[in-house]
Amino acid sequence: MPPDAPPDPSATHAGWRTLQRFLPYLWPRENPALRWRIVVACALILVSTGTQLALPYALKWAIDAMNATGPRALQFVMLTVLAYSFGRFSGTVFDNLRNIVFERVGQDATRHLAENVFARLHRLSLRFHLARRTGEVTKVIERGTKSIDTMLYFMLFNIAPTVLQLVVVAVIFQLNFGWGLVAATTLAVVAYIWVTRAITEWRTHLREKMNKLDGQALSRAVDSLLNYETVKYFGAEAREEARYAAATRAYADAAVKSENSLGLLNIAQALVVNLLMAGALAYTVWGWSKGQYTAGQLVFVQTYLTQLFRPLDMLGMVYRTIRQGLIDMAEMFRLIDTEVEVADAPGAPALAVRQPSVTFDNVVFGYDSDRTILHGLSFEVPAGSRVAIVGPSGAGKSTIARLLFRFYDPQGGRILIDGQDIAQVTQASVRAAIGIVPQDSVLFNDTIGYNIAYGRDGAGADDVAEAVRGASLAEFIARLPQGLDTEVGERGLKLSGGEKQRVAIARTLVKNPPILLFDEATSALDTRTEQDILATMRTVASRRTTISIAHRLSTIADSDTILVLDQGRLAEQGSHAELLRRGGLYAEMWARQAAESEDISEAAE
Repeated sequence: MPPDAPPDPSATHAGWRTLQRFLPYLWPRENPALRWRIVVACALILVSTGTQLALPYALKWAIDAMNATGPRALQFVMLTVLAYSFGRFSGTVFDNLRNIVFERVGQDATRHLAENVFARLHRLSLRFHLARRTGEVTKVIERGTKSIDTMLYFMLFNIAPTVLQLVVVAVIFQLNFGWGLVAATTLAVVAYIWVTRAITEWRTHLREKMNKLDGQALSRAVDSLLNYETVKYFGAEAREEARYAAATRAYADAAVKSENSLGLLNIAQALVVNLLMAGALAYTVWGWSKGQYTAGQLVFVQTYLTQLFRPLDMLGMVYRTIRQGLIDMAEMFRLIDTEVEVADAPGAPALAVRQPSVTFDNVVFGYDSDRTILHGLSFEVPAGSRVAIVGPSGAGKSTIARLLFRFYDPQGGRILIDGQDIAQVTQASVRAAIGIVPQDSVLFNDTIGYNIAYGRDGAGADDVAEAVRGASLAEFIARLPQGLDTEVGERGLKLSGGEKQRVAIARTLVKNPPILLFDEATSALDTRTEQDILATMRTVASRRTTISIAHRLSTIADSDTILVLDQGRLAEQGSHAELLRRGGLYAEMWARQAAESEDISEAAE
């Protein structure tokens, strides 16, 4: 595959610059079979064009021969008419053989580019994905990939043959009618192209606005449907419908303007074509009246101009398609050129974990340059220990998980696993060494078995079965009629919170990492389910280095070490008993939560 081009901030991503970016996909160096297909398709274009250009001669000879009488004249006319019909059939055959030969080229180019864009999206940072709108991104990819095949077809099979026909027809007209008809045809073609380009450029701006509104309408629809429950919670159906209707109305208005401009373009094109046709036919008739031309030459001129302007009639559509295709492809290339915020260092080795310790060494980080979250944070998690991280909301707890997975790189300091700076090793190896059970375990809209096996590529049925037992899922799955083949629904919404968490734990067991991260994994569960999940988590955490980020302190009281964060700094650390004796922030948080629990118990009584 062509290598990713480095981002060019000065690039306009328009016109032929975009086409130049695409050409390596069309002419793949590593696939000579596809290059041969392009050569054969081009040869078929030449044969088809030559056949079409010879047809008017057959008609001219037939009509001129019809002025004569006798069996030899009849025989000649019959042969030329049959040759004309055979030529038309041959042109159709050559055109379709060309399409058959080239189809694999277009599809492969489209597939490779789509795969590159998809891979690029997965390499982009979490910052990009938090800011993006899923509907708009998918629409960009859809429009960009769909435009490729159509654009290639028009460029190779419409524009190239048309240019060839223009040159050959000019030569034929000069030999048969002189420079006058050549000049008139050239002037009409130039006028036609100018009118088409001028109006289409105007239409392009309308089209860009229409695409933007289309993407906006889609993103609003997707966003609303993804948040279906929230809409229902707040009775906001009417608001969502009005918001979507506003976007669709704006799109409809833009679409009306775009289609009306198309009518204006068609009228202008027809005016140029028919003025030339009328002038050329009148010129031929005038020459016939003077005895300079034959009746066959009237059909000769009419047939050539019809053949010439048949593809030119499509020039507006072709130009619009190519122009729009370049715009859509440019949007896709912008995704490819989006800067990868977190990238592996050149020649970075894989992380080698022998003693799975974790160290934050004076780490400074902020999502924005003017808002620092972690202020020189330092702590160590020894191999095989159970460490909890607690603190008030906004203290930076979840930020630690994102930095550890290297979704972001810190602005200062280092993060070490087994003494190795994770910024100097490959991201894939870092993430392979860490398993996570997040607060909201999002599952794929597939089966329970698929979601569990997702923990490791190539995981088999035995691995899934062992993980099911380890996550205490066996009894639940046994009650399901379809067992592991049960569909979990979008984001796993067909399962309860506890069931989703157990599936997430089983998925992590299949991954079998040396480091486990529980990011408030039970905060959304009821007390009974929480205790069941905590028991499972303690079993899973044995013989592994475990980091638990928690809000409810009772869930991590038995940890070896508790780290207390406050405003991005390490305020305290120690065991549960030690921190209570100190009477600091942790003791205050414990007392507050204990009081809240007592209030709840009294209210229940």
